[in-house]
Amino acid sequence: MTAQRPLPHVPVLIGPVLDALAIQSGERHVDATFGAGGYTHAILERGAEVVAFDRDPAAIEGGQALVAAADGRLTLIHAPFSAMERELAERGLTPVDGVTMDIGVSSMQLDQAERGFSFQSDGPLDMRMSREGESAADFVNEAEEAVIADVIHEYGEEPRARRVAKAIVAARPITRTGELAQVVRKALGYRPHDKKDPATRTFQAIRIHLNRELGELAEGLAAAERVLKPGGRLAVVTFHSLEDRMVKRFLRERSGATPGGSRHLPRMAATVEPSFDKPARPVRADDAETARNPRARSATLRVARRTAAAPWKSKGDE
Repeated sequence: MTAQRPLPHVPVLIGPVLDALAIQSGERHVDATFGAGGYTHAILERGAEVVAFDRDPAAIEGGQALVAAADGRLTLIHAPFSAMERELAERGLTPVDGVTMDIGVSSMQLDQAERGFSFQSDGPLDMRMSREGESAADFVNEAEEAVIADVIHEYGEEPRARRVAKAIVAARPITRTGELAQVVRKALGYRPHDKKDPATRTFQAIRIHLNRELGELAEGLAAAERVLKPGGRLAVVTFHSLEDRMVKRFLRERSGATPGGSRHLPRMAATVEPSFDKPARPVRADDAETARNPRARSATLRVARRTAAAPWKSKGDE
């Protein structure tokens, strides 16, 4: 690949991710979360072919320059990564040598106030990764108070979710990110020198709910298991505890360490052959990276290698 282009964002944990993928020239890798193209660019630079997914039409549009520069080695697909098995099969692109996932909202989305993901800059209350379906404004203005409280408690792990939900309902209509942030801050109490803005958990919860992020992650992990060839590598970067626990549980189960299950990852029979080797120890950003990129502070990388065993059956497969 000869063409170069500046990357708008530095990929989090890019060094450890590339080390874990152990990319060889001519391999085929999946970038499940294309975003601004950072991981894809780095994988292409190592001579591999990349199939990248994103459900955000802006990411697909922004990636066309990289497609043109990749000399036929990049296929960019407008679809959620939970659909990777079907999308790859339709194009005759299975199996693959590696799958990389960078879970959650992208820096590109956070930095665009008009997308409504962040309260750092005021913008319309949107939060839709695909730009389709129910928006955050729709949710906070139309959902029942109990539903809002449950979402904030489950996905934001906010201990005072009911207080926040009551304040949101009382403040309707809410149409801007700044408005919602102020409502939450007032409900929970906020001092400018506090280390963490109290609105963070509520914004996270609503975003996860609207975009069905945990369900997508569960389906994406199972899809990656099915498309990876024996010896293929799975690398997953997460940014908060709910996601990390899901990935940790999935890899522990699939490597035979525990037969447990969850609502998203159902319990499987202990007699099933492990589909992944024992996962490597989790990797977190060092001080140098967090100084360069504050977003890396909460990132965790988990990696495992696919065995030759058949993929496990998920609930509903039988």
